[in-house]
Amino acid sequence: MAHSLSAKKRVRQNLRRRARNRARKSMLKTMLRKCEEACSRGALEQAESAVRAAVRALDRASSRRTIHPNAAARRKSRLARKLNALRRKVAAPST
Repeated sequence: MAHSLSAKKRVRQNLRRRARNRARKSMLKTMLRKCEEACSRGALEQAESAVRAAVRALDRASSRRTIHPNAAARRKSRLARKLNALRRKVAAPST
């Protein structure tokens, strides 16, 4: 248990930050799951809008240091690869 005033304040700050970070990470996971579902269904327009929103959220979370910037870049890259694969799959039958 913290004894000094500054240590008690640090505990309070950490609790608030932890709650904020958990909410942001939960939101990110939900957005990433929606992207995965849209890609697996083959819904190109929904996948594009979901990926756009997820990339924005990943950038915001990494700039606020909720997640590491390299982790955000890795996830954005994976989303882009899946989206591009879906675009190729949708475009292939028409040619």
